[in-house]
Amino acid sequence: MAKDPVCWMEVDEKEAGSKYVYKGETFYFCTPRCKKTFSISPEKYLTKDRKSTRLNSSHIPLSRMPSSA
Repeated sequence: MAKDPVCWMEVDEKEAGSKYVYKGETFYFCTPRCKKTFSISPEKYLTKDRKSTRLNSSHIPLSRMPSSA
């Protein structure tokens, strides 16, 4: 399992919503939205202080979004 560098969700590499190669390393994402966010500013998500990046994320995993009636 890999971790989505944007929202930190665990992602199965074989079932990932998207993937992106940056500087020769492949990153896996839960959704195309996280991939797009990462591709705009990869270094923001690859800093040593990843906790602060995670806390500033506005991403809500689809599995946690309220269902519409």
